[in-house]
Amino acid sequence: MSLQTTVYITVGITFLLYIGIALWSRAKSTSDFYVAGGNINPVFNGMATAADWMSAASFISMAGMIGIMGYGGGVFLMGWTGGYVLLAMLLAPYLRKFGRFTVPQFIRDRFYSKWASLVAVLCLLVASLTYIVGQMTGVGVAFSRFLGVTSDNGIYIGMAVVFVYAVLGGMKGITYTQVAQYCVLIAAYIVPAIFISMMLTGNPIPQLGLGSKMTGTDVAFLTRLNQVVTDLGFHEYTTAIAGSKTNMALFTLSLMIGTAGLPHVIMRFFTVPSVAAARRSAGYALIFIALLYTTAPAVAGMATYNLHTTITPGVETGEVFGPESNLEASKQPDWMLRWEKTGLLTWEDKNNDGRIQYYNDKSTDQEFLQNAEAAGWEGNELKVNADIIVLANPEIAMLPNWIIALVAAGGLAAALSTAAGLLIAISSAISHDLIKGVFAPKMSDKKELWAGKISMALSIVVAGWLGLNPPGFAAGTVALAFGIAASTLFPALMMGIFSKKMNKEGAIAGMLSGLCVTLFYVFAHKGLFFIQGTQYLNLIGGANSFFGISPEAFGAVGAAVNFIVAFVVSRFTKKVPLHIQEMVEAVRIPRGAKDVKGAH
Repeated sequence: MSLQTTVYITVGITFLLYIGIALWSRAKSTSDFYVAGGNINPVFNGMATAADWMSAASFISMAGMIGIMGYGGGVFLMGWTGGYVLLAMLLAPYLRKFGRFTVPQFIRDRFYSKWASLVAVLCLLVASLTYIVGQMTGVGVAFSRFLGVTSDNGIYIGMAVVFVYAVLGGMKGITYTQVAQYCVLIAAYIVPAIFISMMLTGNPIPQLGLGSKMTGTDVAFLTRLNQVVTDLGFHEYTTAIAGSKTNMALFTLSLMIGTAGLPHVIMRFFTVPSVAAARRSAGYALIFIALLYTTAPAVAGMATYNLHTTITPGVETGEVFGPESNLEASKQPDWMLRWEKTGLLTWEDKNNDGRIQYYNDKSTDQEFLQNAEAAGWEGNELKVNADIIVLANPEIAMLPNWIIALVAAGGLAAALSTAAGLLIAISSAISHDLIKGVFAPKMSDKKELWAGKISMALSIVVAGWLGLNPPGFAAGTVALAFGIAASTLFPALMMGIFSKKMNKEGAIAGMLSGLCVTLFYVFAHKGLFFIQGTQYLNLIGGANSFFGISPEAFGAVGAAVNFIVAFVVSRFTKKVPLHIQEMVEAVRIPRGAKDVKGAH
């Protein structure tokens, strides 16, 4: 059976499975639509949470970014997993005890203000819509390569599939679909990793294979990988850091608190029947997430090794420069020809020798550059998008067609699962928090359910349009979405739970200031201020001008601004009503631990 046929059958079966689950678990009430009736088993909810949280960024992009960045790419592992621990321990149980459907609803009741809820809706929409761009892009990438359609048509197909199971099922249908999607994506990630680890190191456990010796040698895999990348002028894989250590630390912090503030993940903890179930659900989710995240470094390292040694076989024998290199082996492998069609892998024959020169022409090693120039090289001729590392890895390693098809299904499952979670968060904010919470508080449950479904359908259209026309500030990364969530929702949730003295004025001022300062820094970097005759970066003093902090890491600074402004404003405005203080204490302190009192 051909590769294309295998892919069609595998992906088709998974899509039919998702749609069948949605039809079986249709939402029949607002409770079903928003929180799946609140009675999801903690194990299933843990799997759904893992699928909801492990997006196309985790499945497709993360290992690619680690492969390109080396050691410095660890910020994604530390930031995203650390953020989930923060969410599970500091927010999820208390929000579940509070007993509301959505994050804006918590903000409205805790800060006794519809205006606070409106600001929370604004922040949620900005973060979620920025995040969803990456998911739709991931759908387009996977479809364009594996199903032989254009990226745009791939997004249209993805929109149609999500429309069926998200609009019909709501949170209930999405939850059970995400359980199936988790099974698909984790198998698609781990199975090829096992095969490749066996091929390179003889160890079937990828996590251990990364630290093992190469098959048939006494050389450690990471030592060999360091040699390969340094021979091509890149930084040593195991020590490379992109930017300053300050930026690395703040980037990690921004991803951590941004993860803890993501509304579509928080909503998952409202779907279980009790606070105890929420805690168990968080524990199961962490186990399910760890399966992929502990495998990612091995996937990144082994994919990088295969990529470099496939494109430049001369590295294997040390023949990097000069006419002695293997001319025949330097021709394009078949997998490159297939991926060139997606536009994510391109090359230009700058010196017209019919070969691909792949090396770091911006290396700081002058001797290396002189050798490259002496060999007649006129610059790096190959551009590899990080998003293809995981998807192309089985093809580079020449694994069986069924594994390549499984990876295609896994990439689509990761993107569609998170897209659905984001869409339910967006539609819930519009129908429940905006329409019913502000404009039509007496709306019946039946009308609210229809409002939720219509909001979901419109959200899918907007998400698809953003995927087809990604804005400049969001294209290629979801880190900015985490920065926005970090600077707006996370501080408001933390102060709402742990500070009885935080009032509505402080919360509103904090969220708006965090959002504005973060977007200003990002937009100035990306040139989105349309001021005639203005050098955009001059607005902030140049690229990464604030202590060398990149836009993706600036969410941590925005969060600090949020906290400071909120506490200052709260200090000089009206005190929190006594009944709100009592409510906060009742939510935070376990029942029976001690008497629940108001202000001290």
